[in-house]
Amino acid sequence: MTDKDPLTEIRQRIDTIDADIQKLVSERAECAAKVAEVKQGQGETGHFYRPEREAQVLRAVQQRNSGPLSDESVAGIFREIMAACLALEKPLKVAFLGPEGTYTHAASVKHFGRLIETEPVGSIEEAFRLVEADGADFGVVPVENSTEGVINHTLDLLMQSSLSISGEVALRIRHNLLTKESGIENINRVYSHQQSLAQCRLWLDKHLPAAERIATNSNAEAVLLARDHKNSASIAGVMAAELYDMPILKSDIEDEPDNTTRFVVIGKHQVPPSGSDRTSLLVFAHNRPGALFDLLQPLAKRDISMSNIESRPSRRGIWEYVILH
Repeated sequence: MTDKDPLTEIRQRIDTIDADIQKLVSERAECAAKVAEVKQGQGETGHFYRPEREAQVLRAVQQRNSGPLSDESVAGIFREIMAACLALEKPLKVAFLGPEGTYTHAASVKHFGRLIETEPVGSIEEAFRLVEADGADFGVVPVENSTEGVINHTLDLLMQSSLSISGEVALRIRHNLLTKESGIENINRVYSHQQSLAQCRLWLDKHLPAAERIATNSNAEAVLLARDHKNSASIAGVMAAELYDMPILKSDIEDEPDNTTRFVVIGKHQVPPSGSDRTSLLVFAHNRPGALFDLLQPLAKRDISMSNIESRPSRRGIWEYVILH
C-alpha cells in the first residue's frame, strides 16, 4: 500500500472549508435581506448603505485577524461580501472623476466594492452636482495628496455644497508609464493629470527630459490619448492599464515611495459616529486679532488633536477666510 497523497488531503480540506464559507455567506445574505425588509417596513426608502455600520464591521474584522492574510486583504474580502449583500436590494450608484480606470475609480472600488453602479463624470464639480441632484447615491473625490498637498478645488466645493462627508479612502498611488512603444527612447510625449506629472517630476526629468508633458483631465483620458498617438506614453495606474489594454513599460515611477492620496466620500445623509472617526470642520472666521486662537483653544482644552488645517478665501469679502480642519 502507498501512503495517501498529502496534497489530496489538503485539497479535500480546502473543498470542505469552501463549502462552509459558501453556506455562511448565503446565511449572511439572507440576514441582510431581512434587515432591508425591516427598514422598508419602518418607512425607509432608497439605499440601505450605512457607512458607520460598515466601518464597525471592517474594524472588527481586522481586530480578529490573526493572519496569514494581511488586515487589508481580509477587509477587502469582507467588503466585497457586504457589497454583494447590499446589491441584492439595490446597487449603490457612485460618481467619480472619470473615465473608468482613474485613481478615483480605484478608490471607489476599494471603499464600496466592485458591485457598485459606476457613474464616471468629467470633473470634481460634476460629481458634487450629480449627488446633490440625486443622480448618484455617493460621490468620491480626491482631497489631499501626501506629496502635492490639498486639492483646493475640492475644498472650495465642500465649502459651497450642502453635502456631507460620509467616509474617507486612503489609496497608495503607484504610478506607471504606459505606452505601446517598445522602448523609452521612442517616447517624445507624456500625457497625464497635472497631479501625476508633478508626483513623477524627478523621474521624468531623469529619464524623459526632452519629452513634452501634456496635462489632461484624468489619467484614464491620458491613457486613451497615448493609445491613439505614436511616440506617446501616459502615467496611470494598473486598473487603467488592464482596462484599456495598455502595456506597462516602467512601474512605480512616483518620486515618493509612500505616495498616497486621500479621498472623501460625499453624500446627502448625516452619518452617525462609528466609534473611531475623523471629523472635518468648516469655520468662518472674521479678520481680527486672535480669531484663529479662539477657534483652536477649545480643541486644545479638550485634548483633541488636529491632523491638518487649511484656509480658503470665503468669497464673502476681501481678506475674509474660511478655516478647514
